[in-house]
Amino acid sequence: MPFYSRKPTRISDFDYTSDNYYFVTICTHEKKCIFGQPDQLNQFGQICKDDLNALSSHFENVKIDHSVVMPNHIHAIVVIGCEDAHGKRPNLNTVIGQFKSGVSRKIRKTEPDLQVWQRSYHDHIIRNRASYDKIWTYIETNPVRWNKDCFYREI
Repeated sequence: MPFYSRKPTRISDFDYTSDNYYFVTICTHEKKCIFGQPDQLNQFGQICKDDLNALSSHFENVKIDHSVVMPNHIHAIVVIGCEDAHGKRPNLNTVIGQFKSGVSRKIRKTEPDLQVWQRSYHDHIIRNRASYDKIWTYIETNPVRWNKDCFYREI
């Protein structure tokens, strides 16, 4: 049986620790709707939202500029800023990895066998104001467009 190599998910020559705005989408395992309704999160959705908003307390140079937790995915604008007090800054993969593992750990206290996240995540480097504005609007309007969303599943 031949082995297939996965397509790299990151730009090979890009520094993901650089000061930047990143649009990130993270999907649940098998795109199962585990976070509640777009307009009413359940306890798992609230855990996800709280941990997303707490990232800046774990990384002093990271903030979530805008985000939404949907039934089976999240969208966020993650900002990685200047170096921290120790002259370091995390890369995007470290930030997302810590977020995903923290949410999984908390959810598994209630549902030990639930696989929360799909492998990896999608990111887009926001390069200008027009792109930022378009992404911000997309995140803001995602809940009202849920039934037309590419990740839509009947709940």
